[in-house]
Amino acid sequence: MNDGDPGAGHAARPKRADARRNKEALLDAAATVFVASGVEAPVRDIAAEAGVGTATIYRHFPTRADLVIAVYRHQVEACAEAGPALLESAPTPHAALERWLDLFVDFLVTKHGLAAALQNGNADFGALHTYFVDRLLPVCDQLLDAATASGEIRSGLDAYQLMRGIGNLCIGAENDPRYDARRLVALLVAGLRQPR
Repeated sequence: MNDGDPGAGHAARPKRADARRNKEALLDAAATVFVASGVEAPVRDIAAEAGVGTATIYRHFPTRADLVIAVYRHQVEACAEAGPALLESAPTPHAALERWLDLFVDFLVTKHGLAAALQNGNADFGALHTYFVDRLLPVCDQLLDAATASGEIRSGLDAYQLMRGIGNLCIGAENDPRYDARRLVALLVAGLRQPR
């Protein structure tokens, strides 16, 4: 470290931001490959999707479990951050809820594959499920409250029950190309509408 160089502290910040972006790009690439090919997909496929060498992936994620856990957490954060952003940008709270539930379904389909990989004796799985509920339940609650307050959906809906029901509709979707969980969830969301 050079205390005499006033720019020394500033040079490190872009590298950290670049490293964070690169890691997020790796996680996005891994999620894409996991959706297409499952969590046992070769690391070289993830590296190709990300446009990096396999050594870069191993440097960030020494084991497959490390990568799977990181993808899971990354997707939870993306889903959590999307809720408030959709409330700001969607034309109505109900539209925001619909769009968020689409993202939630995408996450759940991937999550079931990730969960299967993590349940093989990995102690981190229980903590990840708690993290998932703690981060996403308040977001779903906020979206339901906004749609209820606008009069678009009936009152008295429970975010946990809704999320659990949607989760149950998504089970097995990754293994059956004829099963369209998104279509069933759309029917469920349509049923939330306030009768007019």
